Amino acid sequence: MERLPIQPTFIKGAYTLQQLPDDTGVEVAFAGRSNVGKSSTLNTLAGMKSLARTSKTPGRTQEINFFDLGNDRRLVDLPGYGYAKVSETRQHHWAETLGEYLLSRKSLVGLILLMDIRHPLKEFDRNMVHWCTHAGLPVYVILNKADKLSRGKASASLLDVKQK
Repeated sequence: MERLPIQPTFIKGAYTLQQLPDDTGVEVAFAGRSNVGKSSTLNTLAGMKSLARTSKTPGRTQEINFFDLGNDRRLVDLPGYGYAKVSETRQHHWAETLGEYLLSRKSLVGLILLMDIRHPLKEFDRNMVHWCTHAGLPVYVILNKADKLSRGKASASLLDVKQK
């Protein structure tokens, strides 16, 4: 994976919509199920091991995290959806907050949807692609964890995702 030409810096984490940075400039958000590798992908793109906090425990990212790329451009690390070791109340809060962020954020110009190549296109993934398509928001899919499959199975999974 090619590194970004600049080094991103952490701006802030927002637990509520009121804590979001100003809705100006351009944002690209990273979304996906819990523990799919959103934060690790951000770290790899930045060429930094600890830009975004990572963990083997699902649900470690509990805020919408913003990273500055300069010139009013940001990358956004969203909390994962699905399994996480947090209360149902917290999961419900995440779902509402993320939904409102995706619907109302004017600076959001694209979504990078990460999926585990071993389990791609779960119901929420399909819903996210469908929603982005109808909202006119470009969505790009990254299939992570290909190292966990044989080359043949990884190729078959990639072909399956392309066809759907």
